[in-house]
Amino acid sequence: MLQLSRFALAFLLCLALPAWGGSIAVVISEAGGAYSEFSSTLEEALAGTNWAVSTTAQAEALAHGSGHTDLVVTVGSEALRKTLSKGESTPVIATLLPRQSYEKIVAEFRRHPGRHTAVYLDQPAARQAAFLSHLLPAQKKVGMLLSSETKAAASHYRLAFGNAGVKLDSEEVDAEAALLPALNALLGRVNVLIAIPDSTIYRRNNIKAILITAFRYQRPVIGYSPSFVNAGALAALHTTPAQIARQTADMILSHGTSLPAPTGPNQFAIAINSNVAESLNLSVPDEATLRRAMLANKEAR
Repeated sequence: MLQLSRFALAFLLCLALPAWGGSIAVVISEAGGAYSEFSSTLEEALAGTNWAVSTTAQAEALAHGSGHTDLVVTVGSEALRKTLSKGESTPVIATLLPRQSYEKIVAEFRRHPGRHTAVYLDQPAARQAAFLSHLLPAQKKVGMLLSSETKAAASHYRLAFGNAGVKLDSEEVDAEAALLPALNALLGRVNVLIAIPDSTIYRRNNIKAILITAFRYQRPVIGYSPSFVNAGALAALHTTPAQIARQTADMILSHGTSLPAPTGPNQFAIAINSNVAESLNLSVPDEATLRRAMLANKEAR
């Protein structure tokens, strides 16, 4: 009788769990680097499940592939743009892109709500505020450059930083010629520059000028990627491609093709440039100490 009861309980538990499964096409913006790290981690995370994963750099393969695709995962902005341009009705999870890029591309192709979602790169505002408080606790005046892409989020950042006892100032930049004048004006009023993903402001050919100008004012820059730190930012709060991939796998296993609302990253990593800290005469905690402090802070998780 006991054995029968255990069998019945196991059967009921199986019924309670969603038996999602099918084929997943991973479309990457380009081969190598972060995109390949994401795709390989996703395949590893879904190995042994009911999901079969194949990776391609060509969105055109979705329309001409030999088999049916139940779900598409795009990696990077260009992969999402190419995928939506095909006009397919397959559900899409967009990853490794800023929130404003996702919303802009989805609006451009007028994709039907509920057939797409995303795991953004953008860190939650409360997590950013907590990071600054642990990294540079004495700095209470910080600045942020905003464009038409990001100014809608300014109120969320001001609230989060205000709750952490930090005043957030900003300057709007909607033309390349206005970048350095706005940056100079802002750096004259604040102690730290916080950079958030913004394709209008933080272009590859702009970042060096921004970092040099900030260094001239002896103002540290908090970036959003390890490459930003390598280029000369003091630190960055970011999420790795592998972390985004594991979060995406969890989303797929939990929801299948019934896509949840878009979300930010639930994990984070920290990068510190000790040479920049020394050049600016700043004493900052090491990455491990910062991470422990962040994980102990409920707002920062």
